[in-house]
Amino acid sequence: MRSALLALAAAALAQDAPGPKPADTEQWTPIPPVVTPGRTDAAAPADAVVLFDGRSLDQWVSTRTKGPAGWKVEGGVITVVKTAGNIETKRSFRNYQLHLEYRAPANITGSGQARGNSGLFLASTGAGDLGYELQILDSWKNETYVNGQAGSVYKQNPPLVNASRPPGEWQTYDVIWRAPVFAADGSVTKPARVTAFHNGVLVQDGFELAGPTVYIGKPVYRAHGPSPIKLQAHGDPSPPISFRNIWLREVP
Repeated sequence: MRSALLALAAAALAQDAPGPKPADTEQWTPIPPVVTPGRTDAAAPADAVVLFDGRSLDQWVSTRTKGPAGWKVEGGVITVVKTAGNIETKRSFRNYQLHLEYRAPANITGSGQARGNSGLFLASTGAGDLGYELQILDSWKNETYVNGQAGSVYKQNPPLVNASRPPGEWQTYDVIWRAPVFAADGSVTKPARVTAFHNGVLVQDGFELAGPTVYIGKPVYRAHGPSPIKLQAHGDPSPPISFRNIWLREVP
């Protein structure tokens, strides 16, 4: 009888055992040092593919519907419409150099991950938040887990430094992306790799990704080919962020 009761108790404990949580993959230390960025000239070079020139979203579609991208274009700027969901490029890419500028509004509210949250997905591999994310966040005097702050490869690698400008100012990402390479059987022969500059300051130095971004648990590669670039309409309650001057150069 005693052994039966013990077995029942063990089974009940097993059922109540907690599963994976977002906090399991949050890294809080060491905190990257703060670096004040300089200014950069970000005019598109002659051989660039211009993804946003200030006039229209004709290079983008809704990730969810593949129809028109439903974000607002006004005054040479794209502003996120959160209810419209994520948007992605019509074209797919492999390896490239990318330039993008973003701005959290001066009246930004919230804290942690609920403050100017978005994401630059360097290769979009699905309709949800699947892909390889370089985090966008207002990280000016805003505490959060360091592998979730601006300049991080989300949930995989913190930035080398925090090069964020204050909200209301334009910020830049300049990224070198090397897509993963897969064998015929789907196994990874070369992992994805990213080098990134935030406001002209190196924040990711050839970091090799363990797979696409996941919010809970560990990333796992699944074979894929050339992919769109995605911008995230994050559901946090803070005022939406804006983008401008987006271009890339395909590289061998």
